Amino acid sequence: MQEENLNGQQGNQGRQPASIRGMYQDWFLDYASYVILERAIPHVNDGLKPVQRRILHSMHELDDGRYNKVANIVGNTMKYHPHGDASIGDAITGLGQKEIMIDTQGNWGNILTGDSAAAPRYIEARLSKFALETSFNYRTTTFHPSYDGRNQEPDTLPIKFPLLLAQGAKGIAVGLACEILPHNFNELLDASISILKNEPFVLYPDFPTGGLMDVSEYNDGIRGGRLLVRARIERENAKTLVITEIPYSTTSDSLIDSIAKANDTGKLKLKKIENNTAKNAEIRLHLPNDVSIDQTIDALFAFTDCQKSISPNSCVIDDQKPCFMPVSDILRRNTQTTVDLLKKELELELNDLKERWQWISLERIFIENEIYEDIKPCTTDESINDTIFKGLEPFVKGLLREITLDDVLKLRKIPIDRISKYNSDKAQKDLESI
Repeated sequence: MQEENLNGQQGNQGRQPASIRGMYQDWFLDYASYVILERAIPHVNDGLKPVQRRILHSMHELDDGRYNKVANIVGNTMKYHPHGDASIGDAITGLGQKEIMIDTQGNWGNILTGDSAAAPRYIEARLSKFALETSFNYRTTTFHPSYDGRNQEPDTLPIKFPLLLAQGAKGIAVGLACEILPHNFNELLDASISILKNEPFVLYPDFPTGGLMDVSEYNDGIRGGRLLVRARIERENAKTLVITEIPYSTTSDSLIDSIAKANDTGKLKLKKIENNTAKNAEIRLHLPNDVSIDQTIDALFAFTDCQKSISPNSCVIDDQKPCFMPVSDILRRNTQTTVDLLKKELELELNDLKERWQWISLERIFIENEIYEDIKPCTTDESINDTIFKGLEPFVKGLLREITLDDVLKLRKIPIDRISKYNSDKAQKDLESI
């Protein structure tokens, strides 16, 4: 054995040892950057992680107004997302439970109890009418090739409302984490209006599970801030407490487990715990006769998950790099993005109307002045085009732009039936309507 080791050492004497520093610089940083940019952190423009964006883009591809099996959506999304069906299925469930972008059908789980959704082959989904109205316009969207180069996927979706703050985001990358809390939709819109009017505004989280919160140390959602959330506990009678709203990031099961643990360790005394949570939270706590209800409430907040501390960390992707941005700045950015998108859509619509006006005018000139008669002696494409250009030349001043070769080629394709049945009055009304 010693001889073999000696021979091995002699055989490796000419090799240079690999540099761990080089491995970290070249490989680990590439991996960390990929996880940050392509998996865990949402983009500030549309508020979506890549997997969520690919799901919504895929659903828009499949959209025909009817529900699709989630299994089919997962399969179609896999041509954009190279990380397996499980991650796509979990992301769809998360989006569906937010009830903003996706209209769901079937058992999608329960955020109050923590029950998981049914298997993808059993549940169905489609884009909500709101999502179709506010989040898709391929004329204002830039694209890049998918991971295998066979398809095109959007850089970001042209979402015209603050989706990131409406649904929140949570992600853990390499050396970086994100914790953006959800906000009330109407409050976001009111704050956006205040931004447009240059008026001050205050924005705090709002949770779908309800509960109470202390925002004194919220610090606009940036690192170092803290949010204290509490369950809403009501007194039904002298010996019964009812938890009707639970803290964010907990479920009825996890909350009961923490209460049972505190009871087992003697930090509070309970006779019975009932969990009637379904659509709404309802956890009933029955107290022994010799226990103070006020002391029990204090103990619930002190020793159980009835009170939790949340550390927000509003980290987003901006300009292909992660940055820490206060919640108010994210909303300002989203509001400006909405304004820019609306302006761009109006400019495109205006350009479409101008082009339509230009074409109706050209067609009218071409037919009413019988320019098509002048091309009968022509024997080549070039002479036909020149003849049409010459015939239209006296009318150029009345048009919105110069006449192009594409215009002439389009005029040449007008069918005889269209010319013979041409209605000048209708054309004039169309021009006036534009």
